[in-house]
Amino acid sequence: MRRLFKNQIVIVLYIIFVSIVVVNAQTDVNLEPEFGARVSVVVDKKIIKGLHISLEEEARFNNNFKGFQRLQTTLDLSYKVNNYFKSALGYTLIAPYSSSSSSFGNCRHRVYVDAQGSLKFGGFTMSLKERFQWTHRMGDFNEFQNPRNSFELKSRLTFKYKVKRFTPYFYFEIRNFLNAPVICANYDGTTYLTDSGSEKGEPGWFLQSFKGIYINRYRSSLGLDIKINKQNELSFYFLGDYLYDKVVDANSEGTKLKSYTKEKGFFGSIGAEYKFSF
Repeated sequence: MRRLFKNQIVIVLYIIFVSIVVVNAQTDVNLEPEFGARVSVVVDKKIIKGLHISLEEEARFNNNFKGFQRLQTTLDLSYKVNNYFKSALGYTLIAPYSSSSSSFGNCRHRVYVDAQGSLKFGGFTMSLKERFQWTHRMGDFNEFQNPRNSFELKSRLTFKYKVKRFTPYFYFEIRNFLNAPVICANYDGTTYLTDSGSEKGEPGWFLQSFKGIYINRYRSSLGLDIKINKQNELSFYFLGDYLYDKVVDANSEGTKLKSYTKEKGFFGSIGAEYKFSF
């Protein structure tokens, strides 16, 4: 079990290295850095030994702390098989907030499955978590730009060290987009050339499929868990996201490609969480 877990860590680190080299080799559009905040409350219930169910409510703010972004509700069922392995199944309701209409709309439904392996050395813990998630987008939007159902795979490597009631931690995560849009368009080396009179399927451009795979986020976090007592816990953290997105801008009929860009940018967040366990 330990040898398998160590091999998985080596593979993930290799993927991270190769991915960074590939990303840096491409021409990108730089976005302005943004900062935000996250606040959440978690209630965790022990059903039997190793089996827990939890409910989390989270509020997110963005646009350099000026705008409310969304509410997010998560129901999670986890089972600790042994000291080395833990699994989970969860559902998340994502409710984006529109500042223009001052309302929530176009909710997204997300289902995920986790598999996590851990190794402990005294107060030190190292873990690797793999999460496969499916997200269903509601409402009206341009389906020539984004799929209604998106699939992603997240890999997170975490290091923790427990000192009495305090547990500082650091993690690094990569996110693979598994069904990104794949287009065919004429490229002159710097931009994608489009024929304004072309129809879908003609040489100007066309959407081939939603089968593209690439890493579109690198995330790291530095935080501190504080165990107040057996039932209450506080967490404070800083979260940094390096996003790398391939953005398709087409008309709603799918006959004209306005642009196809590769955007990258840094987004940071400070966060606080309260957890009640019983």
